Amino acid sequence: FFFSVFNRKTGEPPLINGWIPYLGKALIFRKDAYKFLLDQQKKFGDIFTVHIAGRYITFIMDPFQYVYVIRNSKQLEFHEFANKMASKTFDYPALSKGKFPELKENLHRIYQYLQGKPLDIISDHMMKNLQDIFEWKCSQATDWETEKMYKFCCSVMFEASFVTLYGRVPAADGHKVISEIRDKFIKFDASFPYLAANIPIELLGATKKVRKELIHHFLLQNMTKWLGGSKVVQARQDIFEKYELLGDYDKAAHHFAFLWASVGNTIPATFWAMYYLLRHPEALAAVRDEIDHLLQSTGQKRGPTYNIHLTREQLDNLVYLESALNESLRMCSSSMNIRISQEDFVLKLEGNQEVVLRKGDWIALYPQILHMDPEVYEDPKEYKFDRYIENGKKKTTFYKAGRKLKYFLMPFGSGISMCPGRFLAMNEMKMFLFILLSHFDVELAENKSVRLDNSRMGLGILLPDVDIAFRYKLRS
Repeated sequence: FFFSVFNRKTGEPPLINGWIPYLGKALIFRKDAYKFLLDQQKKFGDIFTVHIAGRYITFIMDPFQYVYVIRNSKQLEFHEFANKMASKTFDYPALSKGKFPELKENLHRIYQYLQGKPLDIISDHMMKNLQDIFEWKCSQATDWETEKMYKFCCSVMFEASFVTLYGRVPAADGHKVISEIRDKFIKFDASFPYLAANIPIELLGATKKVRKELIHHFLLQNMTKWLGGSKVVQARQDIFEKYELLGDYDKAAHHFAFLWASVGNTIPATFWAMYYLLRHPEALAAVRDEIDHLLQSTGQKRGPTYNIHLTREQLDNLVYLESALNESLRMCSSSMNIRISQEDFVLKLEGNQEVVLRKGDWIALYPQILHMDPEVYEDPKEYKFDRYIENGKKKTTFYKAGRKLKYFLMPFGSGISMCPGRFLAMNEMKMFLFILLSHFDVELAENKSVRLDNSRMGLGILLPDVDIAFRYKLRS
């Protein structure tokens, strides 16, 4: 039984079981999934199954095989798993077809508000809200002001996202109300990895109380007071109203889940983008030059009192800004792409390889392995801000073993599990950096290295293990 590795049936991958009943390899996986998976790959090759906390998860390590997993969306499903996890984490009833016919499909349809023309509208609102918050926060900074960087990113991004999606809180001090919600959100978010790992909320101290308080903010009587919310949230509200079996609390819980999805990963991703730019003066100079050049060429003035307007095309053409952002995402994202086998079936892979799967088996892709592959990315542990630029244009061709990769950067998942808000998230982070660097001189105020905190491995963007002080003042 100790570390038993055996083939169960012909065609099933080697099983790495661990010696603790039920837990299997959960503890060692949680400590450092990246290192654990690389070690198993060396021993067992590109396909193996690991027993983790009562689940059998088959890892496909070769990025050329990803496409075969992503393509089989009929047999390898994701939504049911995501629905179960979300309903448990955010405390709303699972979206069963019997009870809530077509609710899942209707909610999915709403994501059209996060692309194309509607995305331009929501991005414009975000840009304006970011500028207002920066002005309110920073216009006094005629001399150097010092703050903690993660706290700063969290404060600005949370408020800008909240106001853009849900509207302004008309209380005399709307900022104060939103920062109270934010403080509760941070407490809840700290427990998120445990909830995702299926640990009962009753064992997580005050988390249950905090979650309830957060959900109460999104009850209809509170939301109707907020002014100027987004079409995407309004459309979600309209859909919930059609389902009589959804209680007021359930609807509020859905809204809270949507808020978490909007900022839970964007805040740490913004931190890392800013941190790496400030650590690398040549990167900072190149991105700032590009920003200044755009402002000059469009005849816009910089400074908190001027309103900057950017079209989607202009944002897209900031190749150094996008490359620097992609490079920080490559280094800090650690999402596990999960699919669940809907039946006993044989997954056919490239090179006549086959994987025999049982109904209920999990299949996982772990893109962090790809992001840190020295064959794909030279010196993968080094931050190279221009890694995604070639001859002044966006670089989209990366190779492994002399072959072009279809997937080379996957911070937002893949296929049916791809984050529907990814375009908005990218825009938000670009706009944050654009305003910060056009308005302010910014530098680190302490010299310490910040590392990735691995407690969220597999769940998205990793958080920093410590916060770090930086300082800023208005550019002359």
